[in-house]
Amino acid sequence: MTTFVSFVGVDIASATFMACIGATPWKITIKPVKFENSEDGFISFLDWLKEHNLQAESAVVCMEATGVYSEGLAYFLYASGYTVAVEPPLNIQRKFPPNASKTDELDCQYIAEYAYRYQDKLSFWKPRAEILEQVKVLLTTRQHFSVQLTGHKNALHAINRKKVSSELAKRSHQTMIEQIAKAIKEIDQEIHRLIDSDPTFRHTLLLLMTVPGIGLQLAAHLLILMQETLDPRVLASFIGISPVKHESGSSVYSAPTSRHFGPPMLRKLLYLAACSVRTHKKQFQQYFFRKVAEGKHKKLVLNNIQNKILKIACAVVRSQQPYISSYVSVNPLVFQKSLTAS
Repeated sequence: MTTFVSFVGVDIASATFMACIGATPWKITIKPVKFENSEDGFISFLDWLKEHNLQAESAVVCMEATGVYSEGLAYFLYASGYTVAVEPPLNIQRKFPPNASKTDELDCQYIAEYAYRYQDKLSFWKPRAEILEQVKVLLTTRQHFSVQLTGHKNALHAINRKKVSSELAKRSHQTMIEQIAKAIKEIDQEIHRLIDSDPTFRHTLLLLMTVPGIGLQLAAHLLILMQETLDPRVLASFIGISPVKHESGSSVYSAPTSRHFGPPMLRKLLYLAACSVRTHKKQFQQYFFRKVAEGKHKKLVLNNIQNKILKIACAVVRSQQPYISSYVSVNPLVFQKSLTAS
């Protein structure tokens, strides 16, 4: 593990960001300074770091995950050779007094101190492949268009049922439905084209699509997510389909349940995949009815099927082998006992 000497805390907003520098043993050595959240501001920030003799190999720049607000600075610093840590805001908030004052100056100092105290647990940031970033943007755009498409269809259906309606309203909704459907089709084609342009991503996508219930959308989402880890438990926890206990002493207890944190679209696609294999795949169908007959709640069983699909998806990517429906995993100890008995 790299031993850092300097810790830069950055609190980012839409138009500006505040930064300060701390050092070992812990103390704030350079007070907070404000910069513009733009290319010119990034250059000024880099000059400021060099002015205070911060060596890229012994310094870490820590910031909160704020989506597109922090993305530009993270790319710039990474390209400049600095180690960048992007942490979930909740992780940092939980480590400091909840009743303390909140200002940009204080926040960047808290972030710098967090980087110092938890440097062995920091999540170091690195950019995704450009193709995957483009695919991610397209998937998000497709999701927005899908919501709009459903809205226009529902509105048109309601207008058609009205006793007195407007032909202009009908034509307007119909036009939007056709345009959005065309845009979604073009987005799907572009996703295919982008992934096909990289042999590695194309091969991984094809492997994922051999798994029952996984189509293009779900495979593309998983392709992006699996760049971080192939541990199905970690992925299930991130997506929000991992049951979590909630108990304390003898008075606080609730049955383990999924908290539904994480990306809702990916969770929805996994749920639809589970519903599909429950209906169309004999193996999953038998599992579903067996568990329901044992008294398990249907939603719980569907959640288990989602986890099974995710586990299979991780297995095919890790092994680089397509899913084989007739494959049976044999426990070596059981196999040895059967040979001994025979």
